[in-house]
Amino acid sequence: MGAPVFATLGCRLNAYETEAMRELSEGIEDLVVVNTCAVTAEAVRKAKQEIRKLRRQNPAATLVVTGCAAQTEPETFAAMPEVSRVLGNAEKMRPESWQGLRTPDLIGETERVQVDDIMSVRETAGHLIDGFGRHRAYVQVQNGCDHRCTFCIIPYGRGNSRSVPAGVVVEQIKRLVGKGFQEVVLTGVDLTSWGADLPAEPKLGDLVLRILKLVPDLPRLRISSIDSIEADDRLMQAIATEPRLMPHLHLSLQHGDDLILKRMKRRHLRDDAIAFCEEARRLRPGMVFGADIIAGFPTETEAHFQNSLKLVEECGLTFLHVFPYSARKGTPAARMPAVAGPAIRERAARLRAAGEAALSRHLLAEQGRTHRILTERPRMGRTEHFTEVRFAEDRPEGTILEARITGQDGATLLA
Repeated sequence: MGAPVFATLGCRLNAYETEAMRELSEGIEDLVVVNTCAVTAEAVRKAKQEIRKLRRQNPAATLVVTGCAAQTEPETFAAMPEVSRVLGNAEKMRPESWQGLRTPDLIGETERVQVDDIMSVRETAGHLIDGFGRHRAYVQVQNGCDHRCTFCIIPYGRGNSRSVPAGVVVEQIKRLVGKGFQEVVLTGVDLTSWGADLPAEPKLGDLVLRILKLVPDLPRLRISSIDSIEADDRLMQAIATEPRLMPHLHLSLQHGDDLILKRMKRRHLRDDAIAFCEEARRLRPGMVFGADIIAGFPTETEAHFQNSLKLVEECGLTFLHVFPYSARKGTPAARMPAVAGPAIRERAARLRAAGEAALSRHLLAEQGRTHRILTERPRMGRTEHFTEVRFAEDRPEGTILEARITGQDGATLLA
């Protein structure tokens, strides 16, 4: 009997849910679980590749495919001879989905494909886990998305937006701090929509301030990725007044040209993004920003693309996640006039180069400064800005220590 094997593709939320599935499936032997991503056609191709590889390595195992790609195109994976079971995103978090696998005699009695209508799901975080990550814990506070960006398949994989009540979140974070975690990261699919489905419709800023007030022993709170146009006044207040809220935000910007943003069905314009970054920096000098940007969206001209390039400097971005546009079947953008593949790749390369230059400027500016660094490994940690630091000698893991930045090597700081 082999030990269970888990493979995670895609986002941090998927990684969180993989940890939950480890707990839900505990005791099941000869199990392989592939938690897929559906964000691009390439992500689905990689999932199939991973499934075939894991089946070759585990010929006798029960191989379960789940995640967003399994939710959006279950028939694709059900048709693969390597696959034993297909679970949807709601089903993967339910104990009963794993129960039949505990007793081999019952496997034949359970439906091979268990994927229901994700839009009918109303609950979230039915299975909370305490301690994903070794020294930094990730806490899911929201799932799903009510928006319909023209390039995005994720709402059909995750369902509509639903929130974890603040009291549940606070209690979980208290437990994590009690276990010694130094930093908590709030995660979700559309984090700034948190609270819209709860009584009194609280905002993300209300949740952040409540956590910091009710968990005074939490050293560091971090927000994963937000839609800047939905940042509420209380969140801006937290940025301005709460030193335990880390001065690093990852923004879902996607593009720097107004016409392309409209064709993407985004809710902001380029000036909104620039104004948000300026205001956040005014409230919290030293704030740094990461961003997602798509290169080669359908109808994008060189002039449109130049506006994305300029946005890197105009917003003062430090960490760039560049996505070459990849058509997703079933999305409106897939029916729009496409940009040629070589042009997409060339523009993505130029955006990445701009991101590398921005990171280099940030690293150079940090030299000589003293930072409070959370150590993740004996010789590696991260600053308040989430910048990676390498130490010259071993440091105790899981502690926050002050260290002076002595240099950089192009990708990380040295201390």
